[in-house]
Amino acid sequence: MTDIQGEVAPGFEQVRDAFAANFAERGEVGAAFALYQDGVKVVDLWGGVADQESGRAWEEDTLQMVFSTTKGATAICTHLLAQRGLLDYEAPVAQYWPEFKANGKEEITLRQVLSHRAGLPAVDPRFTPEELFAWDPIVEALAAQTPYWEPGTKHGYHAMTYGYLLGEVIRRVSGKTVGQFLADEVTGPVGAEFYIGLPDALEPRVSTLIAMQLGMTSEQRDMFKDIDINSLPEEFRAIAAAFLDPNSLSVRALNLSEPELDFNSRGMHAAEIPAANGICTARGAARMYAATIGEVDGVRILDDATIAAASTTQSQGPDAILIFDSHFGLGFMLSSATVPMLGPTSFGHDGAGGSLAFADPASGVAFAYVMNKMNAQISSDPRSLALTQAVKASL
Repeated sequence: MTDIQGEVAPGFEQVRDAFAANFAERGEVGAAFALYQDGVKVVDLWGGVADQESGRAWEEDTLQMVFSTTKGATAICTHLLAQRGLLDYEAPVAQYWPEFKANGKEEITLRQVLSHRAGLPAVDPRFTPEELFAWDPIVEALAAQTPYWEPGTKHGYHAMTYGYLLGEVIRRVSGKTVGQFLADEVTGPVGAEFYIGLPDALEPRVSTLIAMQLGMTSEQRDMFKDIDINSLPEEFRAIAAAFLDPNSLSVRALNLSEPELDFNSRGMHAAEIPAANGICTARGAARMYAATIGEVDGVRILDDATIAAASTTQSQGPDAILIFDSHFGLGFMLSSATVPMLGPTSFGHDGAGGSLAFADPASGVAFAYVMNKMNAQISSDPRSLALTQAVKASL
């Protein structure tokens, strides 16, 4: 039986029960969960193993890579600059990044980038991991890229390019990389551990990911090469067609490099990939989100008007990259059947494998779940869903 550590305020005991059940019933290996309400921490739990090979225990300060949950932190940085009057959602990206206007991108707005409507979910060249870590090669390629669809006409998940597009705008406007801006202007003032570009001294605290396959290997695709897609149930045909083709836009959007990235490597942790390589504690992510909807120890990051704009639906329905339905505000995922949060005012982001962090202004709650065992789920991970349901029942 896994030893669950931490604290739970009176009234939230069933959240601890759900967290423990993830280990007992849902295959959890190492994880942490935190919840703030009205700026006060009410749940802070951790347990399990941070590294299976060595048996290293998950500690109170264990850090975890959270994949696309990173996008929420990048969105917060973008909205803080807009709140300060330094960015305009309606302005062309090229206003801040002149090189970006090449090849029909003169009128792509910041709103379209935040809403996954820019038509730039991938880039034509493949990159080495080192080139992605270096920043300039991918940013220069995006500036030269022709959109894959007419910007604004549909939405499709910019799985990796989202972070580079917004990160370069943040750099042009603030003079800081997105990781530096996050540390200086967001997480530093509020005292939250969430890093994009992990300092070397913190590497020993990082949990080891137990990875899932983010796409099919060539061997796996060979097993399915003769399949008649029309023989599949209708609801799976489009997804199968997209993800069985190694050259499809869906597959290319999810993986920009050759060879694929090693998410447990020091190089990956040290780089700034603002759509995918955030590393945090659950407490840090929840505290950061809590400061977007209210004060945390006297500090608030975003105001009510900014949150209202950021959490208004921009894109909803069939996603040109993911194929299934998605629901986005400005940079944030919004609650949906695919990624259920607490209710219609919730905004945040999930990450590949199961992590999830969000805020819900209606209840004053900020929620964060991180884990090292990645699950392959099209819809909400059963572990985060159980925690969400337990929080909802506790309010």
